[in-house]
Amino acid sequence: QVQLVESGGGLVQAGGSLRHSCAASGFTFGNYAMGWYRQATGKERELVAAITSGGSTYYADSVKGRFTISRDNAKNMLYLQMNSLKPEDTAVYYCAKGRGSSWYMGYHYWGQGTQVTVSS
Repeated sequence: QVQLVESGGGLVQAGGSLRHSCAASGFTFGNYAMGWYRQATGKERELVAAITSGGSTYYADSVKGRFTISRDNAKNMLYLQMNSLKPEDTAVYYCAKGRGSSWYMGYHYWGQGTQVTVSS
């Protein structure tokens, strides 16, 4: 079955950096878009970055220029490099599997989530 296991996250000061990793299994990783969602307390889950099976990327305006999504199909790994972090980036971050090869096709599996807390 599909499994998405995240690592990374933690507590960082504003302006700092963190890197998330997501180990995927149970499907042909290279055939699917992957994404990173986040959910802050009291807010809806939002897609912050996505990458197609071909490597094209999408970023929410709020993270554009600061976050970088990447994938290693040989290792079935997804990454999210987060730089210049802001307190408003505080949230639980989730790795997600796309329903198809493009980022806009929706997502239907999520990892367990990891907490990111950015202090001011």
